[in-house]
Amino acid sequence: MKKGILGRKIGMTQVFAKNGKLTPVTVISVEPNYVSQIKTVENDGYNAIQLAAFDKREKLSNKPELGHLKKANVTPKRFVKEIRNVDVSAYTLGQEVKADIFAVGEMVDVSGITKGKGYQGVIKRHNQSRGPMGHGSQYHRGVGSLGTMLPMHVLKGKKLPGHMGHKLVTVQNLEVIEIDLERNIILVKGNIPGPKKSLVIIKSAVKNEGKVNSQDELITYVTEEVVEEPVQEEVTETEETAEVTEAPVEEPVEETKEEATEEVKEEVTEEKTEESSQE
Repeated sequence: MKKGILGRKIGMTQVFAKNGKLTPVTVISVEPNYVSQIKTVENDGYNAIQLAAFDKREKLSNKPELGHLKKANVTPKRFVKEIRNVDVSAYTLGQEVKADIFAVGEMVDVSGITKGKGYQGVIKRHNQSRGPMGHGSQYHRGVGSLGTMLPMHVLKGKKLPGHMGHKLVTVQNLEVIEIDLERNIILVKGNIPGPKKSLVIIKSAVKNEGKVNSQDELITYVTEEVVEEPVQEEVTETEETAEVTEAPVEEPVEETKEEATEEVKEEVTEEKTEESSQE
């Protein structure tokens, strides 16, 4: 059976495995989803669950929306979407659905609304070729022929200028590279449709449902600092390490200038008396 969860596209980055392999990934913020309604074949004609995700202020919600979410004991949410063909018996009203509903290496399909490009011509919108750019061409980036003369009107499906982008697109068979429950993040291999902060729906793959690929161990640069507590060593006194009384050390006494000069004079007089006695 299918399973799914609502998320928000954050952006793209790249991760490295320990064997040196580089993988481009899209970061999807997956905050806890809540089951706001359960639909069954008996009541609604099909099996589905309704998921609500990402908080918003109560003043931005109308009364019917608040009453609907109050039945499931859920606060106002910004996005409410259905996931069809799921095992309804595995869910209860108000149940919390987290990112660990998927496994690392599992194949998923991701749906989102593409970026809007506004009104564009056929060259950008449909990748058509332009005419010669010489001055005498008189045809550069025009639409070209609109059809044959026989029907006398433009045929259905003719590629013409118009609104480009801003439509629902699903990218299939994307691989889940990593799941971080602490940060509520899922890393999906490759790119997904939509601008940043846009809503995306992650579902189990239609073509490869239940397939799980083996994953290489990724390099993590987050290191936990381990602070070692100082250990107080117990000092036991023995007979050898008993109190030792140290003898006082006599500090040298500094002589003054007057005492030094008197000593020099006495030495000089003694030398003179010795010389006189010898004579």
